[in-house]
Parts: sequence; structure tokens; C-alpha cells
Amino acid sequence: MKITLIASALTLSLTLLSSPAQAQWNKKQNDPQGAAAGANAQGTSANLEHCDEPMGTIAVVEEQEGDWYRYLTSDLRLPSTVPVIRMLIQQSNCFVVVERGRAMRNMMQERALEDSGELRSGSSFGKGQMVAADYTLNPSINFSQSNAGGIGAALGAFGGRLGGIGALVGGLKFKKAETMLTMIDNRSGVQIGVAQGSATKTDFNLGGFGGGSGGFGALGGYTNTPEGKALAAAFADAYNNLVRAMRDYKPQQVQGGLGKGGKLKVGN
Repeated sequence: MKITLIASALTLSLTLLSSPAQAQWNKKQNDPQGAAAGANAQGTSANLEHCDEPMGTIAVVEEQEGDWYRYLTSDLRLPSTVPVIRMLIQQSNCFVVVERGRAMRNMMQERALEDSGELRSGSSFGKGQMVAADYTLNPSINFSQSNAGGIGAALGAFGGRLGGIGALVGGLKFKKAETMLTMIDNRSGVQIGVAQGSATKTDFNLGGFGGGSGGFGALGGYTNTPEGKALAAAFADAYNNLVRAMRDYKPQQVQGGLGKGGKLKVGN
């Protein structure tokens, strides 16, 4: 009975790894690698949306109090999603990224040194130089628990001879990763865009996110773990969907003006 189960699992995994549908998915997979400097980018995925000119400035802010973030950092041991999203944004040239994270402390420290008179003359850290963030982008993740662990465990019984296949099939700690990107207009506080992305079929093949080469390699677990690769693919999918929606953006109109009472009145 046990031998039959193992053989069936092996047959299933080899079929999925070699099937045309899986190969097609790999070709369509987003692959955020390389580097970006200003409007120039290197090693970008052909599937990443690109803009001829930016639509504005944007800051990426992560809500680290959520359950999804605790699962990401504690159970999956992956770092913040902010560097992944920043890389996608700058490589796409659709927005200009401005710093609103930890590096803000260093920026303000330099200004404090300027104010104290410790910096050299001409350092030019005076007031009025920081660029405003037109928009804020807020990421989140919804995890579905994996049920593929049993197959991975069965394949693992073969030991080192099939260790790679066992890790490939049973390596993910979740069955599906659904990501969401929410875009807020900072001047009005209005949500102007939201997009969802997902990475499916990754329980059996994550090979398209090759190995952490180029600038994206600095993201560590997002290029060398199955979970990280799946999440990077899901965020790339969400970002592409957001950019497509923003190209056709049309503001919502409320009779009488936004925030001025609305049409749904309450009783006396």
C-alpha cells in the first residue's frame, strides 16, 4: 500500500513538471530580477508592465501589525515585502519611489547635523528639497494553507535520490498566495486603486524564478526559497494588474463633491 502511494505521488509530480500547461505557466511567470537606476533598468522581466513616463511619486508602506506579516516573518522567516515592491515599481518606470521607511531616520539625521553646524559648508541639506509622495502603496497577503505536504513527505521517503523532487512538491508551506496592493492619494486620502495578484500551481514548479542573480539577489529569501519565489510572483502579478488599471484611471464623482455629505442622508 505504501509503495503504491509513493509510486503514484512520483508519477503525479513528474507529470505536472513536464506537462505543457505547466511549461506555459512558467513562460508567463513574472521574474523580477536585475537592477534599476532612475528611469533605466537592467535584467527586467519581459512580463513586467512598463510606462514611458512616471504617473507620479509613490511611497511603499507596510502594515506590520497584521496577522499576515507575523506569519510572513515568523513562520516563513521572510523579510519585509517593501524591497520587492520597490524593485518592481522602479523597473517599470510607472512611478518614482520616495523613501518613507527606515532610511528616513538617516535623512533626518543629516539634516540635524546640518542644523547643528557640523556638516561642511555647501553640503546643501537645507529645507525645501524633499520630494512629496503623491501616493502611498500598501501591500498585504492572504495565505491558503497547503495540503501538498503528504505527497512531499511520501517522496521524501526515497531519500537523497529524489530529494529535489520531494522538496519541489512539498516545499511550500501554503497552497496559494494571494497578494493585494492598495493605492491611496496622499492629498485627499482617497483610495484610487486596488489590485489583487496570485501565484498558483507553484506547489509543483517554481523553477522560473531563477536563483537570485543580479540586483534582485539582495532580496535573499524572495529568490532562494519556494515561499519567497511564490510571493514575489504574486506581487508582480498584482502590480501589473494595478498599472493596467491606472492607465485607464477615471476619478469617481459624487454629486455635490467628495466628502460633502454624499447622497445617502440620515433621518431627522
